[in-house]
Amino acid sequence: MTHFGIICPPYPGHLNPQAALGRELQSQGHRVTLLQIPDVALKVRSEGLEFYPLGESTYQPGSLAKTFQQLGQLSEMEALNYSVDFCQQVTEIICRDAPGAIAELGIEALLIDQLEPAGETVAEGLHLPFVTVSCGQAIHRRADVPPFFTPWRYRKALWAKLRNQVAYYMLDRNCQPILDTINHYRQQWNLPPYQGLYSTSTRLAHVSQQPAAFDFPCPNLPIDFHYTGPFRNPSPCGVDFPFEQLTGQPLIYASLGSIQNTKAALFRAIAAACEGLDVQLLIAHGGGISAEDIQSFPGSPLVMEYVPQVEVLARASLTITHGGLNTVLDSLTHGVPLVAIPITFEQPGTGARIRETGVGEVLPLKRLRVKRLRKAIQRVLTKESYAQNAARVQQSICNSGGVHRAAEIIEHAVKSQVRDLSEVASRVPANVLPSAQATLSEK
Repeated sequence: MTHFGIICPPYPGHLNPQAALGRELQSQGHRVTLLQIPDVALKVRSEGLEFYPLGESTYQPGSLAKTFQQLGQLSEMEALNYSVDFCQQVTEIICRDAPGAIAELGIEALLIDQLEPAGETVAEGLHLPFVTVSCGQAIHRRADVPPFFTPWRYRKALWAKLRNQVAYYMLDRNCQPILDTINHYRQQWNLPPYQGLYSTSTRLAHVSQQPAAFDFPCPNLPIDFHYTGPFRNPSPCGVDFPFEQLTGQPLIYASLGSIQNTKAALFRAIAAACEGLDVQLLIAHGGGISAEDIQSFPGSPLVMEYVPQVEVLARASLTITHGGLNTVLDSLTHGVPLVAIPITFEQPGTGARIRETGVGEVLPLKRLRVKRLRKAIQRVLTKESYAQNAARVQQSICNSGGVHRAAEIIEHAVKSQVRDLSEVASRVPANVLPSAQATLSEK
């Protein structure tokens, strides 16, 4: 048995697939503990994993909810820039507190979300084996692949490669506080500095919940990289749904995820676009909008706070989404085409892949009009190519192995690397964790 630690962003879009991966490893006899700020303790434990809080001495409880509230009012670059301060705070907490927690718990290997690069530095500093996990898009930081946060299409031309490199340069500049924090600890721990984010390759393996068919062409990927498809298994947090209220009309499922779900005006536009069509609209808002907002929606959509997304999508004909990868993959798992309205973060990049693979339509938020959205909905519902392309990606997902395959890869990669705790203790540099050797030696 191996004791795995998970370090990932404190956002539901990462916690949910990481929890599924953790449960799969638990089913194989392993122990799994997720380490993060105290605000996510209830969420993690309700998903069946052990939890260890970081940052209790400095973190202000409730900061995550306030950050979500503000992010829900922003879009595009404004949201990205606003998130940097909070991400820098979490980075500092992970670098400062995770080494001691890992030593105390006797964690032997780490699963590091690609979007939480501080975790890689902690693993390197402690000489612990780690596997990179992409719950969002797999980030291939290379000139020929458009960056994950851009809406750009894949192009082989030199100008496109230069454009991609400039975009990553701008990302590094905007995220300089995060990079500086990581490099501060890397210097203390005698590790070479990062020149940019998401460019390391010291992992044992890299698993992505994308299928290969839902990505840009990426020849010559590292041998340790694996497209496994979505990380899904039954969650202890079940949600009831009144399936008897479904009318039998083509079902359109609309969701804006867990952060952008406060955009009542966007939900209203979706309802207006579906009004008068021979469809049934189901809106899942996650508690982000008020009863007054719901009453103002045109038509007669079925509006619910939470739904069992996978079960609902099994009956859907179309998904309208902000481009969150989990909703996109759940839709494609059932061959459901999409209309995406990307808002911020990696959503434009997901939209670019929707366009590239032909599984749906993508509408820029700034140019969104009810008439344009209605036409996009009608095109995707009536033009066979969208459903055919979604079915092709669905087959890729079926062939990828999912969370079970991801867990197998992790077990195989880590099996020969997990050392006896006393050996780990003997290799922990004193400047990483002065008390780590004594703590681990006592276990």
